[in-house]
Amino acid sequence: MSQNTRKLVYSALCLALALLLPFLTGQIQQFGAMLSPMHLPVLLCGYLCGGPWGAAVGFVAPLLRNLLFHMPQLFPSATAMAFELAAYGFLAGTLHKALGRRGAKALYGSLVLAMLGGRAVWGAVMFVLSKIATAVEFSPAIFFAGAFANAWPGIVLQLILVPVIVAALERAKLTAHD
Repeated sequence: MSQNTRKLVYSALCLALALLLPFLTGQIQQFGAMLSPMHLPVLLCGYLCGGPWGAAVGFVAPLLRNLLFHMPQLFPSATAMAFELAAYGFLAGTLHKALGRRGAKALYGSLVLAMLGGRAVWGAVMFVLSKIATAVEFSPAIFFAGAFANAWPGIVLQLILVPVIVAALERAKLTAHD
């Protein structure tokens, strides 16, 4: 199988997971916000296929999920998430490649930086959207709560699962990066 075909297949699988994993949260919005189930497959796509593929899957996933299932709400949630998840996928793949894909330190370093970068992008987009639509309230306290305080279970889950899955797939030579 060619690398491009493998990237396409892995990206489609990650997109499907991003659409389906939120159903595991039982459609309880607060629980879903805590676990961030769409983040995991997008981060994995960045690691497995590279930054551009991760960005594409990340951007499309929340918008397509809104179109198909009317969740998350298109404005502002899915709109801000599209940029956030695109940043996650892009940064995970790009930083992993830039750090030479060498060991656990590089993997965790790229993961932490991707997670911080994605949250910064989400905050910036939410800030802009709050200025465009006066009905959207956004403050530093809301940013901190949404990006860190309420999301810590998902952060811990990602810090545990992503490196384990990526390392296992790399050992099995199942990644599709260049």
